[in-house]
This record gives sequence, structure tokens and C-alpha cells, in this order.
Amino acid sequence: MFSSTLKYNNYWRSLALHQLYNKRLILPFLLLCTLIYSPTSVMAITTLADAFFQVAVFVAVTLYVYHKIVAKLPQLELQYLRAKSPALEVIFASILGALPGCGGAIIVVTQYTQRQASFGSLVAVLTSTMGDAAFLLLATRPLDGLLIITLGIAVGFICGLVVNTLPEPEFASKQLSSDYKATSHKQNYFHRVAYHIWQLMLAPCLIVSLLLAANIDLGPFTQFATIFGCTMAFLGTLCWAFDNATTSTANAQNSDRIDTFTTVIKDTHFVSVWVIISFMLYELITMSMGFELANWFSDYAILAPLIAVLIGLVPGCGAQILVTTLYIQGVIPFSALAGNAISNDGDALFPAIALAPKAALLATCYSTMPALLVAYTLYWW
Repeated sequence: MFSSTLKYNNYWRSLALHQLYNKRLILPFLLLCTLIYSPTSVMAITTLADAFFQVAVFVAVTLYVYHKIVAKLPQLELQYLRAKSPALEVIFASILGALPGCGGAIIVVTQYTQRQASFGSLVAVLTSTMGDAAFLLLATRPLDGLLIITLGIAVGFICGLVVNTLPEPEFASKQLSSDYKATSHKQNYFHRVAYHIWQLMLAPCLIVSLLLAANIDLGPFTQFATIFGCTMAFLGTLCWAFDNATTSTANAQNSDRIDTFTTVIKDTHFVSVWVIISFMLYELITMSMGFELANWFSDYAILAPLIAVLIGLVPGCGAQILVTTLYIQGVIPFSALAGNAISNDGDALFPAIALAPKAALLATCYSTMPALLVAYTLYWW
């Protein structure tokens, strides 16, 4: 008994020491400061509640439906499609890239590094993918989301066909590690609490979100809904922050098997964190400087597509979610969103850089040119 108690205490001591170096904890700490500080408390509570009901709930539902559908779809080999028709391979790669999230794009990147796909299909998938930002856009602006996805497929298909007419470059690629993207999903305390709350409250929260989206007054439940939404948003940031201590690629072989719902809420928390950051920054800038970001972008509107395309060159989905949030709030125009969606490569750029860095760099350059062309064509139009 003494040995087990000592082991238990050592575990929590090591976890506590690890958290001292966990930079993710800065976000919930800053949010807590804005909630406590009286001049910003009302704004912070309202903003966090809006982030939860206007975004997080819809993202969670969209993710859950998406994972259920993808689980029933068979994975097709691009090499087989290429043998039947090079155009068929490229269009299917574009469709895989356009799927919300980065899973489809990572499949194509993996098959390219194994020489089962052409370089044109790599360019097509990196051009058409919007990454995790697609979930946010589909959840809040479904028509705009479908338009962006269709545009990405079309541009990716054209770019892939053009690139395949050029001599295919030879790039040495590293072997894909079996534990790539594998993580240990040991749940922390905050995640376990959030898991059970999400299970119980997802359906009621979806009803509330739909009522709010329809501008229907909740009456006496308004204050309760605001406090609950604020609490859930803050809990999500804690889950995201402490997940940094419980994720390890080194021990992937010991990882616990997780269900679809666990994956959904983890991804929802990731998307929500970036939405909360952009929401809070927008409100704080408006409060402290006394001007609207939308007015600044309207005064310098010609730079918005260029800035969005350059942000799209940043690997990962965080910066792209921020750009999408700015569009949803009416800060940047549709042309800037389209340019960012085409230029960004999402999380698929990470395995591409790791396994075939020269090919990844060239493919990114190829996707940047149509992004600028489409963005400024839409801007002037």
C-alpha cells in the first residue's frame, strides 16, 4: 500500500513539474485574468459563450458526422486510379484534400512518398485542402464552405493536371515511420470531465445553438446558457492545455484505444482554442484601441488577399482557423478567405516536410501562385 501511494505521489509530482514548463497553460491563465478583471469580465464571459455556442457545438456535430461517414468509406489506392486514368487520379486526390480536416491530404502525401501517386496529385491535394478550418466554415457558413470546397477541388484538379504535363521531379523520400501521427491518448482529469459533459449535453447544446442562430430569445434561460457556454469554453482550453502533458509519440505502442467521440471532442477543443484566441483578440483590440479591424481591412482591402495567402504558407491549421474566424466575423472579404484556403496545406504539410522536404517546398510554391491568382480575381470581380 505504501509503495502504491508513493508511486501515486511521484506520478502527480512529475506531472506537476511537467506543467511548470507547459506553455499551453498561458492561455487559460490569461482567460482567467480577463474573467476576473472587472472591466473585461462581461466581455470575456459573453465572448467565451459565443465561441462555444456559435462555433464549438457546430464543429463537434460536424466532426462526429464526418468521422462516422469516413469510417464507412473504403480507402482507394491512387496508383490503381492512375493506371486507369491520370486525370482520375488527380481529381480523386483533389477530392480527398477537400475533405474537412487533414486526413485525406495525409493519405495522398503518404502514398506519394511511397511512390504510389504522382507529383501532380501531391500538388492537387495540397491546393484543394483547407484543413481543420473547413469544419469551422461548414459549421457556421455552410454555403460558403461548400463554395470554398468546390473552388478548391477545381483549382487543385487544374493545377495537378498542369504539373503532370511537366517532367516529374525526382525527390528522395524517407520511409514513413509506423508510429507517425500516433499519440498516447491517456485522458487527463479535465478531459474526462469534459467527455461526460459533452456526451450528456451535446444534443441540448445543439438545440440552444440553433435557437441562438435563429435569433430566438431564450428568455429566463439566457443567463444560464451564457454561464454554461463560458464554462464549457474555458474547460475546453484546460483540456487542450493539459493534453500537452499526456501526449507522447515515443510510447505510441502503449496508447489506449480511443473511440470516435473522444477524437471528436479533442479536435473540437483544438479548433475552439484558436477561435477563442481570435474572438478575444478582436474584442480586446476593439476595446483598447477604439477601432474596428473590419474598418482597417476595408481601408487597406487590397492587401487582405495577399496577407491571407501568406498566412496560408504557415504549416498547420491554427493560423488558418484564425483567418476563417476573421471572415465569419466580417473582418476580411471572401477573396482573402479563398486565397488562404488554396495556399494553406494544413497539417498535411508536416509529413510532407518530414518525408520529402524538397517536394513539399516545390508543391507549396505551385499552390501559392493559383492562390494569388484566384484571390485577386475574386477581389477585383
